[in-house]
Amino acid sequence: MLLKAQVAFGPRVPNSVAADSCREFLRRELSFWCDTAWVQPFTYNSADRGTTLKLNNIVGQINPKSKDRVMLCAHWDSRPMADRDPDSTKHNQGIPAANDGAGSVAILLEVARQLSLKPVSFGVDFVFFDGEDYGRESVMDEYLIGSRHFARTQPIPVPHYGILLDMISEKDLRIPYEMHSFTYARAIVDKVFEAAEREKSMSFVREPGSAIIDDHVPFLEKGVPMIDLIDMEYKYWHTMEDTPDKCSPFSMGEVGRVVLSVLRMEKF
Repeated sequence: MLLKAQVAFGPRVPNSVAADSCREFLRRELSFWCDTAWVQPFTYNSADRGTTLKLNNIVGQINPKSKDRVMLCAHWDSRPMADRDPDSTKHNQGIPAANDGAGSVAILLEVARQLSLKPVSFGVDFVFFDGEDYGRESVMDEYLIGSRHFARTQPIPVPHYGILLDMISEKDLRIPYEMHSFTYARAIVDKVFEAAEREKSMSFVREPGSAIIDDHVPFLEKGVPMIDLIDMEYKYWHTMEDTPDKCSPFSMGEVGRVVLSVLRMEKF
């Protein structure tokens, strides 16, 4: 299982051997199903922590020459601190990040595989952001590092819209409207929730959720309509218990089918 394979590397925290190994694994997996797959390396200097991070966004592109594009995103890094773990002795350990990272990446890898079997006529970009979960609590400049860099440098054509997946592989999955998405990209929210209704997905609920600062925000700030599919009601968030046994193939399958339904119905 692609989720378990990522977790097996260990916490994929910046500047670690586990991150280096997982990065190559994910690039290779994307290369199987996409027309091209590559890595965007960059550095991030944390002045007050006195560290330089070597980070990598991972990109796979289907129909890279098409002008009409959709971007599908997730973060692939692990949080380097289990600061919400009940055991304070574990607060300086990197988390397994099964639901908070690996699950969303696994779903998108399967979406890429399905598109390779039954192609669409437009371009699809898969982007796995690094450094999303690096930050200390409330130090917002240390979060979303990879997506901020990607939105700033824009190494691929600007898509018509994007869909971000985050923390949507847990067993008790419930995806409401993320409110930044609802406010600034309502048409894409409607597109996805209509697909959920076509697929009879019970995990998507037409109710307002929280407004989450996540990897979609740098793109919304640029005027790119990108929405966040996220379930913040996760008991094991930022703890050492964010392990594969808390995740569900059924939940992941529901989300993957909804994303594919959006793409299959798209007409540019």
